[in-house]
Amino acid sequence: MKHFRKEIISILIIAFLSANAFCQTQKGSVSESGVKIEKKKRKKKKKKYKLPEIDLSHWKVTLPVTNDEGKPYEISPPEILDFANNEIAKPYMYIDSTKGAIVFHAMPTNSKTKNTKYTRSELREQMVPGDNNTNWTFADGAYMKGKIAMEETTKAEDGKYHRTIIMQIHGRLTNKQRDLIGEDDNNAPPILKIYWDKGKIRVKTKLIKNLNASDEELLHEDAWDDDEGFNFEQEVGFRKFTLEVQVSEGKMVVILNGNEYKVYESIHMRRWGIFENYFKAGNYFQSRDKGSFSKVRFYELEVSH
Repeated sequence: MKHFRKEIISILIIAFLSANAFCQTQKGSVSESGVKIEKKKRKKKKKKYKLPEIDLSHWKVTLPVTNDEGKPYEISPPEILDFANNEIAKPYMYIDSTKGAIVFHAMPTNSKTKNTKYTRSELREQMVPGDNNTNWTFADGAYMKGKIAMEETTKAEDGKYHRTIIMQIHGRLTNKQRDLIGEDDNNAPPILKIYWDKGKIRVKTKLIKNLNASDEELLHEDAWDDDEGFNFEQEVGFRKFTLEVQVSEGKMVVILNGNEYKVYESIHMRRWGIFENYFKAGNYFQSRDKGSFSKVRFYELEVSH
């Protein structure tokens, strides 16, 4: 009987110790699990903030919203340096600090510049901050490079994405040229338009209609025609890509991702040397469809002469 009692007591003690050890193990795993969860939470809170590598001190921006006079709203240097705090600009040009990019957002509005039906959230180069009258020629040479991505864009009724112009070289008449041909502004055609077009990069430039035209005749916009355009083979889609534009006397080169080139070197480029020029970059949206829009990210943008 005594032996039987001892066995029962021993069994109870063993059971008690086992249960206690199990509870301690459970507490330990819960505690460790809790620490892991807490660590994960802390890691989630530690977001990396990035700023785009873009100096806006030599750019002004035109936005798809009108000013008090009903004209497109513009921000010039030095005010553009504080665009992120501009309440009017915020819906159309803002910093995405998770991507490290400036986002240019455009859609059809009444904010249209002269001679176009489309709207834009687009930068215009100013070699002298705040001044449109100092520009460059092909003989001067020029270089622009951007790291870009299409963030989002709508589709037309045919199911194809709307396109937008992401870079340009725009011609400009000097005051003397303007007066010589009797124009009321300094506008000249763009010699270069680079499109994001259905996931590919498309380039358009200008051709002289009459190769025997005089320099004065070439100052008129109707002396120039559009070429048939060129599509780079690479499909960029919604991924990040780089574009470079190199200009020298009589020559223009467009480079996609450092390994695909389109070279323009012809009579058309040489004769274009009569014009002054400036770079443009951003989102010049090419649709008037209701509800359409696009958002373009610029991670980097640099210009040199």
